[in-house]
Amino acid sequence: MVGLFVAHGGPALGPPMTTVIADNRRTLIRAMPWVFVLIWSTGFVVARFGMPHAPPLTFLSIRYALSLLCFGVWIRVARVAWPRERVQWAHLAVVGVLIHAGYLGGVWASVKAGIGAGTVALLVGLQPVLTALWMSSRANPAGDARARVSLQQWLGLALGLGGLTLVVWHKLGGGEVTHRNLALAVFALFSITIGTLYQKRFVARCDVRSAGAIQLFAALVVSAPLALLETAPVVWDPQMIGAMAWSVLALTLGGSSLLYLLIQRGAATAVASLMYLVPPCTAALAWLLFDEAFTWSMALGMLLTATGVALVVRTPVRGS
Repeated sequence: MVGLFVAHGGPALGPPMTTVIADNRRTLIRAMPWVFVLIWSTGFVVARFGMPHAPPLTFLSIRYALSLLCFGVWIRVARVAWPRERVQWAHLAVVGVLIHAGYLGGVWASVKAGIGAGTVALLVGLQPVLTALWMSSRANPAGDARARVSLQQWLGLALGLGGLTLVVWHKLGGGEVTHRNLALAVFALFSITIGTLYQKRFVARCDVRSAGAIQLFAALVVSAPLALLETAPVVWDPQMIGAMAWSVLALTLGGSSLLYLLIQRGAATAVASLMYLVPPCTAALAWLLFDEAFTWSMALGMLLTATGVALVVRTPVRGS
């Protein structure tokens, strides 16, 4: 009866299932950048709760090992395919060392060494600018516009950097800047920048779960020997356990996987510009969770940052 009614011009019961699935897929893809920013911003909470109870590289090594275990179970249950070519394993390992061991290790170690959180945020926030400079330098002068950064994107990057500065301005000068902790922060900046560009250039599409496992194994191989040099003990109190659980389940399995997918799908400059949104979102979380000061200049900075990222992301994709 329903089939006859529809066939004779009556109202259908709803859109075809394939259309619903496609719409849901597009919605999820559009939501990915904002979910990533929100999850990645909680790294501040993890550091706030976990760093006093464990040395940075020891904490990260445990995080990598537990995340690797979770990915292993997930891969086995879901029967996920591994990359077939050995060269792809090598490329994924390089990305893992750069983005996990290099970036996270550099940030955590620099903060533990005494540099202010605002200073680190501002330094690491230069990633979108470095990415844009690299993409521009690689553009084909003969007219290939795919790798070029447009004027609108440069404006967005400038606004984003200005907004980021306003957000972290009140924290600048906190802590003591030394040659050691500054070098660690700069090392983290170059690690995340090179890691993002390297993945976009060399890593072929593969399942995010097997890719994540390979990256984490490589990061663990690099980080664990360095962690053995740390002498401070690990104190497994409730804050430490909670920070580790969130770090594994949300930040690594969730945030890092989303970052991998975003780099895989998007233009390098646009993906990097999302990092501008992390400090403003972190500031909002600190205000909500820890009652940290929230000023009008920070609110203005958030507005400028969001506007800048919108200009970069909404520009037609040219980077790759």
